[in-house]
Formats: sequence, C-alpha cells, structure tokens
Amino acid sequence: MTPQSPFTVVAEVAQGREASLRRMLASMNRHEGMADPENALVPFALFERLHFARFALLPDTTMADLEAFGLPRPVVPPLYLGFIGECDGPVQEQLEEFAEKAGSGLRRIFAHCKGFDGGSAARLVAWMKAHDLPVGSNYVNRIGRTVRQVHEESALQKLLSDSAPRGVAIDPRAVRRQLLAHVKAERGAGRLTLTPPEPTPSLWRLRNGLHLVGVPLVALALLPVWIVLLPVGIVLLRRQEKRDPEFCPRPAAADVLAMQRLEDHDLSNSFTALGPVKPGRLRRALVPLVLLAIDYACRHVFGKGHLARIQTIHFARWVFMDDRQRVLFCSNYDGSHESYMDDFVNKAAWGLNLVFSNGFGWPRTDWLIKGGARHEMRFKHYQRRHQLPTQVWYKAYPGLTLSDLERNRRIREGLEADDMNEQQALAWLRLL
Repeated sequence: MTPQSPFTVVAEVAQGREASLRRMLASMNRHEGMADPENALVPFALFERLHFARFALLPDTTMADLEAFGLPRPVVPPLYLGFIGECDGPVQEQLEEFAEKAGSGLRRIFAHCKGFDGGSAARLVAWMKAHDLPVGSNYVNRIGRTVRQVHEESALQKLLSDSAPRGVAIDPRAVRRQLLAHVKAERGAGRLTLTPPEPTPSLWRLRNGLHLVGVPLVALALLPVWIVLLPVGIVLLRRQEKRDPEFCPRPAAADVLAMQRLEDHDLSNSFTALGPVKPGRLRRALVPLVLLAIDYACRHVFGKGHLARIQTIHFARWVFMDDRQRVLFCSNYDGSHESYMDDFVNKAAWGLNLVFSNGFGWPRTDWLIKGGARHEMRFKHYQRRHQLPTQVWYKAYPGLTLSDLERNRRIREGLEADDMNEQQALAWLRLL
C-alpha cells in the first residue's frame, strides 16, 4: 500500500503585502473559500496524488488573550501564510510536482512572504521544504487509501449500481456472477480501471515497525524516571489546573457568520485553528509528550477508518509553531461544523482535553481529561474564537464522504472475493 504524508509549509507574510495576498488567494476560488480545481495559479486537479490542500492566513489574534490576564505576550510574527495538505507517497515528490506544474503560480503567492527566494524549480522546492514544519501528531482515516483508489472505486460503485437488477425475486449469487462478468467486460474495453495496490515502500515499513516497537521500549527504559517524576508532575498539574485562567467568551456574531459563509459548499469541510500554549515549563514539556502519544495511537491503533469513536475525519494534524509557544490544528471532516463539534463533545471529549487543555483559556479541566470540552457551550465558544478562515480549500473527491469511501472499499473487496454464499452475496448487493 501507499502511505499518506502531510505537508505544512508556513512562512511569515512580508509587511504591507497582506491585502495583495488576500486578493490573489480569493482569485483561486470557485465559491468563497472553495478552490476552483483548475484555477490559474495552482490547478489542484493536475496533482493526482493530492487528497486535500489549503492556503490559510495565520494571524496572532488570540495572543492578546494572555495580556488580558496580565501574562507576558510572546513576540511572534503578526501573520503567517500556510500551504497545507495531504498527499499519497513522499512529500518530497509532491513538492517537486508542485514546482514542475504550478511553479509560476506558487512563486507569485510566496513572493508575498518575507525572504522568499525560489527562482528556479529546485530553489522553490528547497524553500518549501525548509518551511515545512514538523508535525507533532498526524491522523489519516485509512492509511494506504490513495486518491486513485477513491476515484476508481467510486466509478466501480456507480457502474454496479446502474447495472444491478432490482426486485425481490433475484438469485444473489447469480446476480453477482452477472455483475462480475459485466465488470470484466468493462475493464477489458478500457472503460473501467481497478489498479492493484503498489508494494508498501520498504523504508516506510521499516520506520513504521521501528516506531511501533521503539516508542514503548524507550518509555519502558525511562520507567525509573517516570516513577520519580510522575507523582510530582501530577501534583503540579492539578495545582495549576485549579488556577488556570478560563477564557471562553462568546465570539462576535459577525465573525461566526463570516466563518459560516466558507462552510458547507461540499459534504466535507475544513477546520483551521491556532492558539497559544499555556505559559510555564510544565505545559511546554507536557504538550510534546501528549502529541507523541496521540501520534503513536494514530499510526498503530487508529488509521483504519476511525479516530476513537469518530468516523468523519479524513485527515487531522497538530503542529508546533513559534518555538512551541503556539499549536496549529488542521482537519478535513464530513458534515456540518456543528455536528463535527458535537461528535467531539459526545464521543471524544477526554481526547480533546488531553491535547487542548494545554491551550490558554480552555474550559477548566480536572486531572487533564475530565471537564473541559464537557462544558459544551464554553468549548464551542472557545473553538470558534480560535478557528481561522481557510482562504482556499481543495478536496480531490467532492461529493464523497468517508461513509461512501468505506462502502466503495467493501464493494471492491466483495468483487475480488473468490466466492460467496447466498447470504454474503445478498449483503454485498445491498452495498450497491
């Protein structure tokens, strides 16, 4: 299988260039915030390995929250530009393809960034690589599902659905044999393609295996240190939780309406949020450990169609910025923003608390995982205030949700199965 990779190219916007950059990004859209796949600057449809991509402006607006409580406000650039996405295979190859097929448009965009120097294709790739931030934790809904697979399995589902006979008096096994013959004929005529999966890269398999075994071994080797530090850390954490400022004012109605205008142009949406980490050494040390644990779970426990009990997130990531003083969170999810937040409150509030309770102003938690996001309205106000508009957002398979992708995957598996009994064949036909 082909693993997926994230890229998070972030650069400071040069002084006085924000207005021009906003106009340029707006020109790339078909709807407000929703990219035209064939726009002149970065024609996303040309990139067959690209799942999602976005351009988002990342300001320092919530850093002022620290000053409201008499805390020092870290000095960070007033505005960043983020070019963020997910692709099949290595990031290096995707960046090289960007430079080859959209180099001119990317140079025009990145020319708004401080110190941009990407005259040649090689220098553009090097610049993007130098500004590609390491990901603290990365989630992929189903590791190995490629863009090509999504499109081919969607075409298969449509073909079978259009061809399947309807009625109650059908022989499921006979119908399946009929459909298999039809698929074979369509493939033979070149009207349907079902590409077999590529071999899993040996280097990725090795690294993944080392990560699977290595992280627990390192944790085990440090057990004596944990035994000494953990009780102290728990006491300090609990003491800090009791006095952490909680800052969850209702966001301005105009800001919420502006955000909503960017949403629901497809069955999926994007989410971009940025906020400061709580001051102090304890939080600065805790956040990387929490993200390390989440990343381990995303690699080896999840990545098979769900994140905890949530099954609507395509991709998500947490990225440190400004020397770990801020954390950027990006995701691509199915459904409305409200249903997305309700999923977290009802199914994974403890997981939200584990990470975001380290963010300044988060609803107060108990023992790191209790409370917090369980205070529904405070949580929803908090996340809306920290959410940032995504100026340009691209999805490679509009109109398809993860539920559709999972159904289509099961249809293909059933197609390629050696044989089925009557009950299995009937269950397979119902997928169509």
